[in-house]
Amino acid sequence: MMENKDWAAEQTIINVTPPPEKKVVSITEAARINNVTRQAIYVAIKQKKLKAIKESTRWVIHVDDLSEYRKSKYSRTKSMYDGELLFNNEKGYYSINQVAKMLDVPAQKIYYATRVGHMQASRKGAAWVIHIDEIKLYQEKYLNRQPCNQVS
Repeated sequence: MMENKDWAAEQTIINVTPPPEKKVVSITEAARINNVTRQAIYVAIKQKKLKAIKESTRWVIHVDDLSEYRKSKYSRTKSMYDGELLFNNEKGYYSINQVAKMLDVPAQKIYYATRVGHMQASRKGAAWVIHIDEIKLYQEKYLNRQPCNQVS
């Protein structure tokens, strides 16, 4: 009977002690932390952009490596074209998605506006770039239009 009490006391001590800080995460946790899919994490590992260790059947990623990957991760906002920043907001150049977010409309509406000529956009490599003047003009001409009042 005494043995059981010792075991119970030992278990209480173990449960009260805070767990050591987690230093590694799984693929699923890494994806959740980075707000990407698990497949994106696998690709980053395969391309050697993210360090990971395979422990028997599962991958584990050290949190420091995950943090380093996040800092160096590809971002379209940092894209360069002919040595210049592609979407240089300080100079008034924006991506389709940035314009859509600014105007609070779907990106497809911006693509359509460029296709039919309501907004001018220039192609730089694989990306479309829109100047702030075009955005303002489109907003005035097409988004802020008041519907015609019909007189009955």
